[in-house]
Amino acid sequence: MIRSAMVELGAAPLEIIDGDRGKNYPKQNGFSDSGHCLFLSTTNVTRGGFEFSDCQFISEKKDEMLRKGKLRREDIVLTTRGTLGNVAHFHASVPYEHMRINSGMVILRCNQRKILSSHLYHFLRSTSFRRQVNALKSGVAQPQLPIRDIKRIKIRLPSLSSQHNIVSVLSAYDDLIENNRRRMRLLEQAARLLYKEWFVRLRFPRHERVRITSGVPDGWGKKSLGDVILDLQSGGRQKDGTVDEGVPSIGAENIVGIGRYDYSKEKLISEEYFANMRQGIVKNRDVAIYKDRANIGRSSYFGNGFPHERCAVNEHVFICRGRPEIGQNFLYFWISQDETRQRIANLNANTAQPGISQRKLKTLTFVQPSQNLLNRFNSTVEPFIRQIFLIGRKNRKLVQARNLLLPRLMDGKVKL
Repeated sequence: MIRSAMVELGAAPLEIIDGDRGKNYPKQNGFSDSGHCLFLSTTNVTRGGFEFSDCQFISEKKDEMLRKGKLRREDIVLTTRGTLGNVAHFHASVPYEHMRINSGMVILRCNQRKILSSHLYHFLRSTSFRRQVNALKSGVAQPQLPIRDIKRIKIRLPSLSSQHNIVSVLSAYDDLIENNRRRMRLLEQAARLLYKEWFVRLRFPRHERVRITSGVPDGWGKKSLGDVILDLQSGGRQKDGTVDEGVPSIGAENIVGIGRYDYSKEKLISEEYFANMRQGIVKNRDVAIYKDRANIGRSSYFGNGFPHERCAVNEHVFICRGRPEIGQNFLYFWISQDETRQRIANLNANTAQPGISQRKLKTLTFVQPSQNLLNRFNSTVEPFIRQIFLIGRKNRKLVQARNLLLPRLMDGKVKL
């Protein structure tokens, strides 16, 4: 049994640092897709750590003009407005040197001689922390967790040696999970590179024997999404709110590629609600497209019990099912291209409220390859896709095991 004292974060050996809110705070036109300093948004900080699929940057000059909110290695980021309690650790392997928080976040900076940042990070992912956030949050339309309330959150603080022991156990799980995620990303990248080689650069098998006219090989033809899909549907609005136990309902944060699904972000709907759903229930090999707001056009691919044995999508997500001749593998890699995502976003360019309808999405056109080439691509990448789903299911079990162990370690109920 680990002996430890309960302390409030306000009395713990750490600093709570706010972001900059002054006149130099960057405006929307001050961001770029690359640059000196990554300026974090809510999509970058999840319950499961950093997510860098969508990034915005500020210049070195703008970075120097801001007074507060600059991260140092080993700092922890906590979201405090809108989506509360998401957390990420700026450890050595994060691939950006310069990062800043936005105005809806705080930095937790530990005195490492008394509290390990990795120990605090694990606590901030625990059910104990989540319960306290829910009890302290304020605001209805825009939930908030002010610094004065963060200081009231209690953490069990064992000796430094005990913290090292706890971190070593939990980090072993995290390392396995992250290695699996890395394998999944590499497999997806390999399949994506093959798609680009064949269908963007037009260096498909025996391409030198095919005549190309105005950039289109013989035997290829223009199609719309509506021509090649069997079904396009979205989930319904959950009127009775989410529940503590039930079926995962997938929204914006989980529509990110293949295998980057974060189980800690699951919002659950009741069994009764799920049983009465007429659309939006995820099936094997569904392609999902986010249809609203800033993340419009982002996509994901689900299959064979991954990301979950049973799950649904919410009203902000389309499920797309292609005809057998097009193949879901090809459909996903076409939809998930940056160019296609931008074209999806452009379908909504002239409207005041971000979002796309089924009718508009079905008008999206592409050049469909010959059937032989489609079949060959789908079968070539199939082993990659199956392996991703297999690793993903293994990762889900690791996450579940870690999450069961985490509160017991944090509460001192496990001997180390």
